[in-house]
Amino acid sequence: MKSKQYLQEIRQAAGLSRAVLRKIEVRGRTVTFYLVTDKTYSGEDVEHARTVSARYTPAGFGAEVNVRKSVPDPEGIRRAVADVLKSRFPAAAAFVDPEDIEAYVDEGGGRFFIGVGETERVRMREDGILDAVSAELAKNFCGAWYGDVRAVEKERGEIEREAPPAAEYVIAPRMFPVDGYEAIDGASPRYAIYMADLIKETQGVTVCGTVSYVEERETKNGKPYFSFSLSDGSGQMRCSYFSKKATVEKVRGIKQGDSICLTGDNELYNGSLSFRAKQVDYGSPPEGFVPEERPSRPVPASYKAVFPVPVSDYVQGTLFGEAALPEEFRKREFVVFDLETTGLNTTPAMGAMDRIIELGAVKIRDGRIAEKLSTFVACPVRLSEEIVKITGITDDMLVGAPELSDVIADFYKFTAGCSLVAHNMGFDYKFISYYGGEEGYRFDQKQYDTLVMSQKLLRLSHHRLNDVADFFGFTFNHHRAFDDAFVTAKIFIELVKMAKKLD
Repeated sequence: MKSKQYLQEIRQAAGLSRAVLRKIEVRGRTVTFYLVTDKTYSGEDVEHARTVSARYTPAGFGAEVNVRKSVPDPEGIRRAVADVLKSRFPAAAAFVDPEDIEAYVDEGGGRFFIGVGETERVRMREDGILDAVSAELAKNFCGAWYGDVRAVEKERGEIEREAPPAAEYVIAPRMFPVDGYEAIDGASPRYAIYMADLIKETQGVTVCGTVSYVEERETKNGKPYFSFSLSDGSGQMRCSYFSKKATVEKVRGIKQGDSICLTGDNELYNGSLSFRAKQVDYGSPPEGFVPEERPSRPVPASYKAVFPVPVSDYVQGTLFGEAALPEEFRKREFVVFDLETTGLNTTPAMGAMDRIIELGAVKIRDGRIAEKLSTFVACPVRLSEEIVKITGITDDMLVGAPELSDVIADFYKFTAGCSLVAHNMGFDYKFISYYGGEEGYRFDQKQYDTLVMSQKLLRLSHHRLNDVADFFGFTFNHHRAFDDAFVTAKIFIELVKMAKKLD
């Protein structure tokens, strides 16, 4: 039925000039049209509505109308807005308290305002939530309805606001002695730095490891140079070496599987670190070498840039009903997280490491979603059109966002004492591990991957996040960090219920 045209004809009656169609009900051979108006209506208005409705009723059916007068008040609109958020946008409702909603009613309809934290303002506007709520109000109340968001200071619970400035933390590079030295260039290095610790511009250092890739190339002037990839057990890296006439033939003899030392400078090139070797020699780590683990930097005393806020899941159950959670699950805490990044490169050896541009995380306590941590992250490079299209995140949205170093520190504090959970953990964890390592933080907690869990427990053709969410009947805004983390937390809880244990 053409509802727009139907209402245009209905509204020609004075008492129904702003009427809305609540529902249509079919019982036997009778179709009943339920109308709501905010004006006083007459019997003639009802007869007019019955005549119009009859024209939109299929042949062989009778038409009836049910007209009800309803004048909305601000409290009713506030409740309606909250109900729409809870039913259609549970992730958004999680950070909106009832007192954050304001409503104003006038002769033409009204307006509503939703108070949210600064981080969520853009999301609320850009994701079409306001338009959807307005449309739902227009279905149930007469007149036109418009919504907007207002920034409010959200309560952050028992969180330390201030702390004495921490002493500067210095990451001392780890070293190991070079064995089996055999000269090519004759650098004669005695010690090599762990590749995992070569995270800043440094001159005159030596790395030592096994060659996994070697290729000879030529410069534009026809001079030969070599590209190496090697690893030492702590990390891997790609290096370039511009050969000399006196050593070029010996360097050509280096092959995959050989252990070599490269001495040179770790330089910033095109926005990323690149190791340029000046001298090449044979050499290896000590026999039986096992990289020592670096103790993690202490948990920060206070949050600096991103603060956790209370959050809850308004729709805890699923289509499958409630099931008991294992006691061991309730006794532990978990942080479920997701990242949006500038690309897919998680390995520095393969070129410039991609950047984190958004982090979303929720904490599960006593078997329920209890807190959230969500933020954009400042990015020194422009976002590609592909990333903007996938995530909806633009360069403008990252202006003024906290630096990655502060975000990593706050996330480390948020995860202290918790197990980590993600969907396809291998991807997101590589970013957290790498950038955490740059700041001295080791994310070495126990990990759970909902991708692996769903593959074991669910019979699906695909186990992408949206596929698993669809299985459980969860709706969410895919490719945004907090929304993905929130739905992953819900999925994790349901998978644990199905498994009846923590595997």
